[in-house]
Amino acid sequence: MTTRITMTIAAGALCAAAALPATAQEHSFTFQSVDPAGNPNFMIQDAWTEQVAKMSGGRIAIDLLPVGAVVEYNETQDAVGAGILDGHITDVSYFSGKDPAFGLIANPIGAWSSPEEMFRFMRYGGGNELMRELEEPYNLHFVGATTTGLEGFVSSKPLDGVDDLKGLKVRAPEGLIQQVFDAAGAVPVNLPYAEVFTALDKGVIDAADSTVFSTNQSQGLHKAGKHPVYPGFHSMPLVEVSMNLDAWNALPEDLQEIMTVSVRDLAADMVAQLSIKDLAAVAEANANPDITVHDWPAEERARFRTIAMGQWENVADQSENARKVYDTLTSYLETQGLLD
Repeated sequence: MTTRITMTIAAGALCAAAALPATAQEHSFTFQSVDPAGNPNFMIQDAWTEQVAKMSGGRIAIDLLPVGAVVEYNETQDAVGAGILDGHITDVSYFSGKDPAFGLIANPIGAWSSPEEMFRFMRYGGGNELMRELEEPYNLHFVGATTTGLEGFVSSKPLDGVDDLKGLKVRAPEGLIQQVFDAAGAVPVNLPYAEVFTALDKGVIDAADSTVFSTNQSQGLHKAGKHPVYPGFHSMPLVEVSMNLDAWNALPEDLQEIMTVSVRDLAADMVAQLSIKDLAAVAEANANPDITVHDWPAEERARFRTIAMGQWENVADQSENARKVYDTLTSYLETQGLLD
């Protein structure tokens, strides 16, 4: 009798366990991306949310929305801080208007020649700590850095060097990037990525600091800007994954670590996948008689870098935080032999 009762209880327990989900979702977040749905960048980011779910055993669920779904692209910092969104994946440059330090750390034009150089600075040279210090007053926690890699440059006019920038109407995010193009003689225009094609097509702008070559091509930008520059000479943005500070603090330590490590994986995936796509897209563009891919010679790239570095210190003088970013950045570059 005792054995039969024990077996009955065990069977009941197994049935009850089978009726429960394998894992219980503990944290549900809504993030907004800077990229539109269907964009290759967005697709890689969306795959990251699925990876977070797997790594956390289903305890974290992230719903990733495209640009503009809840707020405008340059309003996500406020929305995340207020809890309207739980997090965002975006170019840090968009918040330069709040503090020039965001522009300097987001895209120190000319500093990096590869994503790995930037990632080393962020993880081991003080960059992550700077971003967390900058964002916590806005009630954000910086989870980690990603990037699309060295960007292409889209232009409706031939560009073979710095002199061709004079008078060129260039879409560029506010802050340091605009200041560098202005110093080079161009006319910066502030537009979201989603409006670049229409602005190029209608002649509102002549060129665009946009994103990587393959994404520009897949979005049709080379139909309006038939003179892209590749490899990019100007820009490699810091694309942050950040979330509401209160929501971050509510996560147990193991889930915080999962989020942190998952962003490192996202960064590696984004760089690798977009690099592969870039090489294929460049070959396709070179085979198209309507498109001329321009590759700046080393001396022209050096001229542009010199102009850019001249603007770093100008930004450093604009706020205490910007000076801190400048000092940390230049000290790191000097120790690594990257300042010349």
